[in-house]
Amino acid sequence: QLAVGIMEWKKGNTFGTVAFTSYGAFWITLVALVVMPRIGWADAPAAASFASYLAVWGCFSLLLFIGTLRLNRALQFVFGTLVILFFLLAAAKATGSAALLKVAGYEGIVCGASAMYAAIAQVYNEMHGKTVLPLGPVRKG
Repeated sequence: QLAVGIMEWKKGNTFGTVAFTSYGAFWITLVALVVMPRIGWADAPAAASFASYLAVWGCFSLLLFIGTLRLNRALQFVFGTLVILFFLLAAAKATGSAALLKVAGYEGIVCGASAMYAAIAQVYNEMHGKTVLPLGPVRKG
């Protein structure tokens, strides 16, 4: 994702640059938070701290979701479900609820599948120079 963010920067796509580089950094920090305690390099974060971390990413995702309101319906769906996912994960971590974590898992599958559709649609549409897979254009007015 970091590499894609740099590619988006070269294309002049500010939204893509911010989104991809930020979520690339998210994955790096998440791996550090999970792996470092397991290999003895750090203490595991407290549940409340981890929940706060996820909630902050939910807030950031909400701000990006607002940005998608000028883009297309597919990205609105991706970022809308991502916001829900982060807040579900934060709530599950804060409460220790296995049921809530399971709901978040299913919701994450929906989010991920929608992101794959949006990505493939953008690639195919660009390759063919026309709409092959619809993204749901937004009327700007």
